[in-house]
Amino acid sequence: MISARINDELKGLLSGDNIHVQLSVPQLVEKATERGEAILTADGAVRAQTGKYTGRSPKDRYIVEEPSSKDKIDWGAVNRPISSEIFEALYAKVVNYLSEKDELFVFKGFAGADEKTRLSIQVVNEYAWHNLFVHQLFIRPNADELATHEAQFSIVSAPTFKADPAVDGTDSETFIIVNMEKRIVLIGGTEYAGEMKKSIFSVMNYLLPEEGIMPMHCSANVGEDGDVALFFGLSGTGKTTLSADADRKLIGDDEHGWSNEGVFNIEGGCYAKCIDLSAEKEPEIHGAIRFGSVLENVVVDEATRIPDYADGSLTENTRAAYPIHYIDNIVTPSIAGHPNTIIFLTADAFGVLPPISKLTKEQAMYHFLSGFTSKLAGTERGITSPEATFSTCFGSPFLPLHATVYAEMLGEKIDEHNAQVFLVNTGWTGGAYGVGNRMELKYTRAMVRAALAGQLDDVETETNAVFGLQMPTTIEGVPTEVLNPRNAWADKSAYDVKAKELAQLFHDNFKKFGEVSKDIISKGGPIA
Repeated sequence: MISARINDELKGLLSGDNIHVQLSVPQLVEKATERGEAILTADGAVRAQTGKYTGRSPKDRYIVEEPSSKDKIDWGAVNRPISSEIFEALYAKVVNYLSEKDELFVFKGFAGADEKTRLSIQVVNEYAWHNLFVHQLFIRPNADELATHEAQFSIVSAPTFKADPAVDGTDSETFIIVNMEKRIVLIGGTEYAGEMKKSIFSVMNYLLPEEGIMPMHCSANVGEDGDVALFFGLSGTGKTTLSADADRKLIGDDEHGWSNEGVFNIEGGCYAKCIDLSAEKEPEIHGAIRFGSVLENVVVDEATRIPDYADGSLTENTRAAYPIHYIDNIVTPSIAGHPNTIIFLTADAFGVLPPISKLTKEQAMYHFLSGFTSKLAGTERGITSPEATFSTCFGSPFLPLHATVYAEMLGEKIDEHNAQVFLVNTGWTGGAYGVGNRMELKYTRAMVRAALAGQLDDVETETNAVFGLQMPTTIEGVPTEVLNPRNAWADKSAYDVKAKELAQLFHDNFKKFGEVSKDIISKGGPIA
């Protein structure tokens, strides 16, 4: 990793009398509630509300255009450039703003469970509950590690500082700016804690490929025999839910690296969507919400302090953040071998993709580069109903480098380790969003478990006439009519129309990958 020297302004900020460094969970819980930032629920979790920003703000995210990274970044709508001059001026304002606060909170820790390649980070927070959040989400150092900790990347977060676009050069009051040269992430104008987590993931997506490590937006778990599974997918597609399996040990729920030695978790905690959460459907996640967990925008009964996970009146993007050891069945440390099975998760709002299909290598590469899913309500500002989107490598918002860098690494890994790849649709069946129904979790679990157990390796399949995907004809515990999406539609001709509509969107989207092998296009994409 590249070491970094904290600039004088940050050193000055951290030398103030108002700094609390590495407070314990009970101390942070007490601070957050005393300061009125959050309330304590009946189960001991800290519930905070994030105001009008209840999801990420991708249009307010920037990367500083500077010589060391300028020629590496895939500039565009996702990776928007901002000048060093704008960053420096805004950074000075934020540091001055924070220096006048009565209290600031600092966390020191790591990103990356592999000690050989981990990134030392520190986070400076205006809010105690934000500091609790990063304490639970990143990897916490032991006493010896803390004593010798030297940050290689810093986050400075000032949610109540609002930019003036006319003066500060931003598009709105909100800004998330990554400076690869200064090794600083600057965040302001938003209280949504997920911006901190995803900023460090973006940094790791920039740094890890330089060391031959593939960064991945996926969850991962391992079976009793040591077989490793990866679950790729955007927010709301089921990564956290499906990887938290009582029969398998969790490696991590969202961000991983794949090195020459195997898979490792980038984080030390989990950030689960909890809309409609129940102990019956998701016992592992429900049981992880306890003292020190952080709940974002969950409605809580004022009298009983009991969370109402079914209430999405604040946002559909309600969240629970907790350290990974709050899940009982985990791998410690969060490291495992090479994956045997790779699952791409998509929430198809068109309702036309099969609930599970086996992929050839070319199909795997095609669907990895396509990254089709539907953005679900609340995960980003302005998303109020499912919206079809293509997010390259199932993580486009967090990829600073060109997509082909990550895709080529995946192709090499599949070849080298003979991983089996499946596409799983956790979205709609029997019709599009508004007509059909969301795929039942119990069926998805049964399909995924069959794939992980090798039961689909030699199963009879039929070919989807539009997408060319191989669909198993039978899976124990799943109704036969569910496995072929066309059969689940009452109006078969309506299915054909909708399926071809989505296939055309795939074709149109893939035109941006002009340099990609013709085999991937001809053998991996829709055939209609």
